[in-house]
Amino acid sequence: MAEAGIARLADPDVEARLARLDDLLEGLQSTPGPTTRSATEAVVLLTEIYGEALARILDRADGQLAGRLADDELLGHLLVLHNIHPEPPERRAARAVERLRPAVRERGGDVEWAGVEGQVGRVRLKAGGGGCGSGCGGTTEVSDAVQEAVLAAAPELTAVESLAIPSDRQAAPAFVPLATLTHRGAR
Repeated sequence: MAEAGIARLADPDVEARLARLDDLLEGLQSTPGPTTRSATEAVVLLTEIYGEALARILDRADGQLAGRLADDELLGHLLVLHNIHPEPPERRAARAVERLRPAVRERGGDVEWAGVEGQVGRVRLKAGGGGCGSGCGGTTEVSDAVQEAVLAAAPELTAVESLAIPSDRQAAPAFVPLATLTHRGAR
């Protein structure tokens, strides 16, 4: 919580600054020379120092505080960046899928976390169906949203694979030979 007199950045302001930082770093990388190398080294050193500071905060935090810090979107990303997030990638990815599940179900589909194999996250996905219309989004749209959410929560994973959840199958109509129906009274 912010103390009186200490200004905080709103999430959109943080996102704008991150986007600007990306632009500046891309510009630096495309400009060769000693000044560029020095600037890039300064950014790397500064990032390492802030990472060490975050690690020391986590070392001194109890489990509840560490969890609250990790739950903050910006702090969570920084903890992942510095490889000091208190939760394993699989748990973070599973939580991301569970957060998406209500929205997918609302569209007539479903999504389930299926675990990690190597560096690949796996989800089971059933597309929304029946009467949804074109505004609901198909399997590809949902799959892309799930992939984006999982990789944002656990960037250590290299990919997300979607496995199909079989649609609810109705019982197949039983085959009744015609002779059975026509000879009912016989015997």
